Amino acid sequence: MDGRSTSCPTVARRLALATVVSLATVVSATAALAGQCSADKGGLDVTKPNTAAAKDVTDKVLASIDLSRETVALAAHHLRIRQLEINPGGIVPWHSHGDRPALIYIIKGEVYEYASNCAVPILHRAGEVAPETSATAHWWKNTGTETVVLISADLLHDQNDHNM
Repeated sequence: MDGRSTSCPTVARRLALATVVSLATVVSATAALAGQCSADKGGLDVTKPNTAAAKDVTDKVLASIDLSRETVALAAHHLRIRQLEINPGGIVPWHSHGDRPALIYIIKGEVYEYASNCAVPILHRAGEVAPETSATAHWWKNTGTETVVLISADLLHDQNDHNM
């Protein structure tokens, strides 16, 4: 025995998370990709880092799996799913996805992304998925009048990384 719990609640949580991850995969395959930078506006570091702090945004981890204990045995990584809510005027501060790939599903509202590889803001709308890869460094802002709700599924490497 390896000491890991296989209680019904644990198995149920893992099954639920596996279902959510599978759903995210299906959604990302079928939903429209979120707004993308037009080819004539793209480039390297065309938008510089923003120093604005997080403002009017909540980040709630819904579930997490320690991948070092799973068959994939990805040491020091967690697969997690979070819900973020960005109030009107709210900001998700500048951050990188250098070692933390993610898929962001926009549930409600519209939000702008200011990405290092795009000279203009990128509008993301409800029902779209925004991929965040190692090439992604950006910040987000809700310029609308309603709270934006996002679901983020990511591979967290650094447990002390509190960037959004």
